Amino acid sequence: MQSVNTSSQSDQKYLRRALELAQKSFGVASPNPNVGAVLVDQDGQTVGEGFHTYDGVKHAEILALEHAGDKARGATLYINLEPCCHHGRTGPCTDALIAAGIKRVVASTCDPNPAVSGRGFARLRQAGVQVTSGVLEEEARPLNDAFAKYIRYRLPLVTLKAAMTLDGKIAPPPDDLAEAQLPNTAGPSGGWITSDEARSHAQLMRHQHDAILVGVGTVIADNPLLTDRSGIPRRRPLLRVIVDSHLRLPRESRVAQTAKNDVLVFCSFAEEKRKQQLQDIGIQVEQVASAGPNGRPDLQAICRCLAEREITSIMIEGGAMVNWAALASGTVDKVFFYYSPKILAGTGSVPFAAGAGFRKMSEAAHLKSLRLHRFGEDFAVEGYLRDPYLD
Repeated sequence: MQSVNTSSQSDQKYLRRALELAQKSFGVASPNPNVGAVLVDQDGQTVGEGFHTYDGVKHAEILALEHAGDKARGATLYINLEPCCHHGRTGPCTDALIAAGIKRVVASTCDPNPAVSGRGFARLRQAGVQVTSGVLEEEARPLNDAFAKYIRYRLPLVTLKAAMTLDGKIAPPPDDLAEAQLPNTAGPSGGWITSDEARSHAQLMRHQHDAILVGVGTVIADNPLLTDRSGIPRRRPLLRVIVDSHLRLPRESRVAQTAKNDVLVFCSFAEEKRKQQLQDIGIQVEQVASAGPNGRPDLQAICRCLAEREITSIMIEGGAMVNWAALASGTVDKVFFYYSPKILAGTGSVPFAAGAGFRKMSEAAHLKSLRLHRFGEDFAVEGYLRDPYLD
């Protein structure tokens, strides 16, 4: 049967519930996709639900089938991602759906894996199951940006996140640093750039990533913890990644003092004694090639190393130099910039990115698929430099 390209309001209602369930997969499904599933019988009653967790092994649609039992026969499955049709850690979900007597499947996106994309839908249609695809696709795709990038390129999705004033400053002049509380820092003056709402959302974003990356300069200046403080369960600790050319990371820093094999330092020059001192307190150290004349670790090499560890997503929360290096290296896929209605102005304030800059307007990084968000008096701009599903 052919895919249907229109959907009813009830379809969207149930599928939005599936998207809500898929949100619960963040932090517990990686490196697998975030998937939620809802089964609705012919009377419009929800008879089964499920969302995927990596440790739970079973896919969302299988959990929904088990929840529904015999009520699954003749029901409609609402799911944000195309059901799998291949053997992996589990058997094909398409076969289980067919055996259970599912009459119709309403899905948001195809599987981004080019090797299998569309085959799950094709298998269902061959068995006489009606398939409606592409429903709420724009809302559903961001749920699996990281999975799409990882499964297509074996590289993590890189999001550059920053909080800044309206004039693009991420910190006051250095002379004021002792009296101002910077992002990611606990200080007595309460001088945050952004509001409580924006900072709470930033913690949610940390939860949705496998790793956070900063330069050692941020650790020295701000002494952050770099932890996921969302309070939401996660399967693996947030990996705290520090770019540190010469292993300058202070052993007394909060990151070092709280390391439990969840801190990874990438350097380009490793003095063996210093490396051992960090490893002795639970910090992992990896040496990678340097990029450019400044000797900084190559960010593309770092991404490849992290992918080997099944890290599917990285959020960069660095300072001006790391922000520029990330953009210049071409590793950034997505940006999320928080703006506060404040203006620092003056000289010496730290800009969002400090580097050689693009020489021509035609060379400037250009964001696509822009979205605006409000957090109290603050706002944020979200956009893509590369579409993980297409580029």
